[in-house]
Amino acid sequence: MVSFAAGTSPEGRTGASNITRAALIGAALAFAFAVAVLAGARYGLLILIGLGFGITLEGFRFGFAGPWRRMITDRNPDGLLGHLLSIGLVALVAFPLLATHGEELIGAHAPVGFAMIGGAFVFGACMQLVMGCGSGTLVNAGSGNPVGLLALPFFALGSFAGAYNLIWWTDLGALPVIAFEGTSGLLITLAGLAAVAAAILWMAPAQYRSIPRRYVYAAVGLAIFAILNIVVAGQPWGIVYGLGLWAAKGATTLGVPTEPSAFWGIPANQERIAESLLTDVTSLTNLGIIGGALLVTAWRGGFGQKLPSYPLKGWIAAIVAGFLLGYSSRIAFGCNVGAFFSGISTGSLHGWAWFAAAFAGSVLGVRLRPKFGLGG
Repeated sequence: MVSFAAGTSPEGRTGASNITRAALIGAALAFAFAVAVLAGARYGLLILIGLGFGITLEGFRFGFAGPWRRMITDRNPDGLLGHLLSIGLVALVAFPLLATHGEELIGAHAPVGFAMIGGAFVFGACMQLVMGCGSGTLVNAGSGNPVGLLALPFFALGSFAGAYNLIWWTDLGALPVIAFEGTSGLLITLAGLAAVAAAILWMAPAQYRSIPRRYVYAAVGLAIFAILNIVVAGQPWGIVYGLGLWAAKGATTLGVPTEPSAFWGIPANQERIAESLLTDVTSLTNLGIIGGALLVTAWRGGFGQKLPSYPLKGWIAAIVAGFLLGYSSRIAFGCNVGAFFSGISTGSLHGWAWFAAAFAGSVLGVRLRPKFGLGG
């Protein structure tokens, strides 16, 4: 169980002093207040929600890539069970909200198609190479992880490029958007989550057939912030669009035209490129995740992660995988957060298809790690 009390961190480092910790909390609150003053109270709340995501993910060591890897290598389902629990908790609230406030709130609904399935498979493989999904890359960067810091800008570039070509990919063929709705949709979703949980528990050795308490806390925490995100942002928790928008803004600054893109060229996206990041809901929660991870890491006593002793091909693989994470998640309509977590919890069939394809890709990714000198 993670402790935030003064003393020694899990890595053996001495935690920050109480004065430093108070200053860290004050700085985080001051930043959220500044955003609220500059952009509006809603946007300040989104920074706080993002900080909550980051603190929960880093504070409880609760990501997506690691638990999936443990399920693949050791048949240990503890983290994956936590994911399913959190998704179910969000669904219990999200389904009624969407049913009663359909004009104000939207779900993370997208079509199942060739590009979506292929993109999810590639994403699953690449997230094992860099040991981070969308939220994981943000958390890793915020906590000072060298691979996360390297992968993040390439993830953003990949998301921008994937969105630039998105319409071409979707034209390859896709089903209409299929979403489970209402009470029946909620029951189908909960039954699906229970069935997956039962299946992975059946496959697990006896010593792994439970969820560690810290994962239960993390699952509940993520669910609370995800529900708040729906209410405040008007849409489910997402990652990928915000990263692509950062790259799109950079491209515009450098004189690269975005208007020719069938995606970036639409008026709504042109407006977002022109406007401040402080008014983009996904960008704000992304910034909050980085800040939350940074806050927890500093709270524990600083940034002491060493540079991995990867061979050159390993670092090249991390760069390529970072770019492909962004590109593949964009054509797959989301990452572990936007597609798997938010898709399933708001009733989208594509969330289930994404989960199956990405998990299969993760199996490949785990096997590829040693070939690039990234460890087992």
